Amino acid sequence: MNARPWDGLAIRPVCPGRIANPSYRKLTRLFFASPKAIESYSTTMTDPSAPAAASTAPAVQPVGLGRIIDRTAAPASQGWPRVVEFRQVTKTYHAGQPKAFTAIRDVNFFVEDLPNKGEFVCVLGPSGCGKSTILRLIAGLPPQHPPTTGEVLVLGQPVACPGADRGMVFQDYTSFDHRSVLENITFGLECLGVPRREREEFGRTWIKHVGLDVDQDAGKYPHELSGGMRQRVAIARTLILRPRIILMDEPFGALDPQTRMSMQDLLVSLWREVQATVFFVTHSIEEAVFLGDRVYVMGRAPGTILRELEVEPADRPARLMQRDPRFQETVNYLRDLITQLEREGQLEQR
Repeated sequence: MNARPWDGLAIRPVCPGRIANPSYRKLTRLFFASPKAIESYSTTMTDPSAPAAASTAPAVQPVGLGRIIDRTAAPASQGWPRVVEFRQVTKTYHAGQPKAFTAIRDVNFFVEDLPNKGEFVCVLGPSGCGKSTILRLIAGLPPQHPPTTGEVLVLGQPVACPGADRGMVFQDYTSFDHRSVLENITFGLECLGVPRREREEFGRTWIKHVGLDVDQDAGKYPHELSGGMRQRVAIARTLILRPRIILMDEPFGALDPQTRMSMQDLLVSLWREVQATVFFVTHSIEEAVFLGDRVYVMGRAPGTILRELEVEPADRPARLMQRDPRFQETVNYLRDLITQLEREGQLEQR
């Protein structure tokens, strides 16, 4: 696992008990890990030299750059620890009341902690099918958390609350208006008690990583930034903590097409560097096929996973990948599938 900025430092959290602003407290919860979960995960890591567990791989069907996985078969496992797992998870709001609404039902999947390579998982589906509910259950954020029934496991332990092992990037701009770019990016390190000199050094490094100019942009405030620049700040603020899991809820949805593709290229580069597991919710099929190693397609609410595709990793920038006939074949398959879901409301799993 990659070293994090605070590893080896004698630090302590300083923010939770001192900040009264609810907006700070809401974000701060994402920066504190569960020591029990991390300790348990560390003690159950599979020896990389050990042979993979025997399993029967489910049937696959090629489609362009992807392969459709038969979810009626037993899921294949390589024997690595599971970084995220859903076991028969259902979320019903206002359960037992007349206005009860079930967002997701019987969701099952697991994502393994592949050595030296986090997996990039994209979630597609019609509006209102529960995509964001899945992300927030992983994050441990109410009111989506806890699930009504079933279990959500992170690093082998049930999710009890938000933690620094998970970082989240939202579609809405979440920067603190009265803090500069550098202060926003280093907010999590400040909460962890990292000394100012060290955290600002790390912050300047991450300003460069996300394609901003240290001299020109570090002292700017959010109202002086474009939408794309604000999302770069949000990504840097999350990745500077080296979270094991990155949760992204349509982070590029409000950007123009050219900026969006540039951000996709940047995200792929950063993801390969930090080697984290990413869960990425999007309505863009092209975006899912370009970014994802794996794509889950959900049906209408109550949402469940109806299709699973494994996708070849991108080897070119987004604008070039989208010209590849095999890329377009995969996109067209998914577009037809989601159109069918929207027409029928639900597609029976084959």
